[in-house]
Amino acid sequence: MTTPLFSLIPRFTGLSIAVIGDVILDEYLIGRANRLSREAPVPVLEFEERRVIAGGAANPAANIVALGGTAEMIGVVGADAEALTLRQVLEKNGIAWRGLIEDRARTTTVKTRIMAQMGLRFPQQVARIDRVARDPIAGDVETRVCAAISEASLVRAFLFSDYGSGLITAGVIDHARQLASTNGTLLTADAQAQLSKYTGFGVVKCNADDAAAALGRGLRTDSEFAAAALELRDRLQLTRGMVITRGGAGATIAETDGTITHAAAPRVIDVFDTVGAGDTHIAVLTMALAVGGSLAEAVALANAGSSIVVRHVGNYAPTQEELKSSLINKDKEKP
Repeated sequence: MTTPLFSLIPRFTGLSIAVIGDVILDEYLIGRANRLSREAPVPVLEFEERRVIAGGAANPAANIVALGGTAEMIGVVGADAEALTLRQVLEKNGIAWRGLIEDRARTTTVKTRIMAQMGLRFPQQVARIDRVARDPIAGDVETRVCAAISEASLVRAFLFSDYGSGLITAGVIDHARQLASTNGTLLTADAQAQLSKYTGFGVVKCNADDAAAALGRGLRTDSEFAAAALELRDRLQLTRGMVITRGGAGATIAETDGTITHAAAPRVIDVFDTVGAGDTHIAVLTMALAVGGSLAEAVALANAGSSIVVRHVGNYAPTQEELKSSLINKDKEKP
């Protein structure tokens, strides 16, 4: 499958996709652990560095740009300093942010990770503090989000990235679905909860835990995952298929013609962090489908993309060259 996969990657250049979802400003506060506090049995971190990156739904957008595409970011932020920082980060990464709608009643979602540096190791996470508003958007804010989606209607795909922070309402989904039915735009979703919202989409992706929760039963074997993917495909009336990601076991795909595929994950020994792997997966999958790849090809390429991310700490967006190298290395591993 490597040859057709290779042919898809150059087509990513210039591909335009709108990412609709819960944007997050990821903040990393890094300090060096030199001693214990006298006040409590905890390490005292002497501040060394602050990093900010685009997280949540902004991470698939960053992946799209890194792979040569263009991304229109549609989401909601507060009227605060964090929103300004997030816009600056998006602009630095080449992500169009005119679709970020300001809601004065909300705060910009920020996830602050406290990281301890010790010796030559990678910084280790000590604690995380989240500032997040989870109330569903409504009224004028929802209207403006729908208007932003309409303004981006010439894109090749609408990618929904759902972090459960209130942006993706039934009204927003219905609006995108209506536009897509008129323009032939591909609809994909990375659904971390409430899969039923995405009825009628092209492809929905979720992980094994969310699939099990949606179906109310445990999933362990290939046959159980196959049955689950088929059931979710039918329940959601998907036009291309259902994808359940399974970590190191790869992914199970149920296509509309009844074909079941268990797509193996590339062999990765040096796993440092799984953060962001799912965002890369849905970004690559959406791009591959939008340029004419089959669902099985798109998932195979997405698996390769995710295998690159887990070798890095924190969110990471692979390039076309890295994706090609991952495919070459996968071929070398074959007996």
